[in-house]
Amino acid sequence: MPLWSIFHSKDAFTNQEAKRAFSEDITKMYTENLGLPAFYVVVHFFHMPECDVWVGGGIKLDKPFVRVVIEHTAVNAPRDQGDEAYRTTCNWVDKAMKPHVTDKGYDSEYHISENDRRLWKMNGMIPPPWKSYAEKEWFNANKALPWLGDH
Repeated sequence: MPLWSIFHSKDAFTNQEAKRAFSEDITKMYTENLGLPAFYVVVHFFHMPECDVWVGGGIKLDKPFVRVVIEHTAVNAPRDQGDEAYRTTCNWVDKAMKPHVTDKGYDSEYHISENDRRLWKMNGMIPPPWKSYAEKEWFNANKALPWLGDH
């Protein structure tokens, strides 16, 4: 799954509409570019009180600060394609963040961690292989379904 943990100060993502719009753009990034089912994409927003946002040893107060921690498990960048695959992934993230963070002038930072897909389960099932027929069924149903390869 892609999991986005978005830590933000008080003036960012102040309402449900802002969170919904950002979550939809994040989800589109994975459904359109990688063909992942939408329900794979999980986004958590964490409002951080001013006294808990420290940057460079000081409290960050001059403008909103957004720190995004992204975990990729369903699909990882292909290591055999060198830096280009990583640049492409970062470009997709930059595009998703642009209208919600960058264009608003917020300070921001993100990183992406890649996890071993073999250590991932949904509803107690090992998800079907990427781009497999079973995953396409999950995509169409937008939920986890029993499949023969589960163990």
